[in-house]
Amino acid sequence: MRIFSGIQPTGNIHIGNYSGAIKQWIDLQDKNECLFCVVDLHAITTPYDPETFQKMCMEKAIVYLAAGIDPEKAIIFLQSSVKEHSELCWLLNTVTPLGELYRMTQYKEKSQKHKENAGILNYPVLMAADILLYDTEVVPVGEDQKQHVELAKDIARRFNSYFGETFTVPKVQILKTGARVMSLSDPTKKMSKSDDEDSYISLFDSPEKIRKKISRAVTDTGKEIKYDKKNKPGISNLLSIYSIFSEKKIEEIEKEMKDKSYKDLKDDLASLLTEKLEPFRRKKEELSKREIYVQEILKKGAERARVMAEEKMEEVRKKVGLQNN
Repeated sequence: MRIFSGIQPTGNIHIGNYSGAIKQWIDLQDKNECLFCVVDLHAITTPYDPETFQKMCMEKAIVYLAAGIDPEKAIIFLQSSVKEHSELCWLLNTVTPLGELYRMTQYKEKSQKHKENAGILNYPVLMAADILLYDTEVVPVGEDQKQHVELAKDIARRFNSYFGETFTVPKVQILKTGARVMSLSDPTKKMSKSDDEDSYISLFDSPEKIRKKISRAVTDTGKEIKYDKKNKPGISNLLSIYSIFSEKKIEEIEKEMKDKSYKDLKDDLASLLTEKLEPFRRKKEELSKREIYVQEILKKGAERARVMAEEKMEEVRKKVGLQNN
């Protein structure tokens, strides 16, 4: 199958991003044709620093590699390196009703947080272009992006209806376990890299930071270590994280933690995360010293993606009645 997914260059990658998206990518790259993109065009829809932006894009590519994406198995590239993403976005805008964009949950959230602009509104159309440009069959994403992939499916069907069969209608794939890791400081909401640093565990946090953040994680009243999202959201979140990184069922962890304290659970979880995340941290440090190597991976990835994108856009232009240059 052909797989496409991407992450913005802004912010730190946390364990929720890893369990909800990147972990899936690693599992998929062995037996599928995968394209993993640093979606820099998406990132400029909200405030950013142009002076440091390229450095952030490079760091995100390093994150992909450090987390386990293999450039021999997958295509890794910057979104802006393939101009066809923007061209297709414009054409898809012409078949996308405004009402559908205004209903997007992330549009409502972002337009409240940031100064509203057309980029925020059209963000899902660009995401649809990212996906449809490569005749993507499966899109592995976190739960928060499911609505956008559903819109991409609707746009593909609408375009195909207007102009004839052109785009593959993609399927969304969401990892059930770990797809929604919650904030350490407020376990009723999703872990987010835009919140206070103590609310999330970065994939590359030091052992000291991991222990400090886990020790400060919000728990609940009572003493019983039991998974109960309604009455024990804090403990349930810690158990979920433990389950993801130990690959044990929550019921098994509950039995192991019987008669133990919240502090015991936090100590054990901090040790587990330190062990599991250390290889990522070491790999990132190594790659950060090999910038030319990473740039070459991005260059080759863009060249491979561009061949596929150009071929698709020739077909699209012909379908909509535009001249191919």
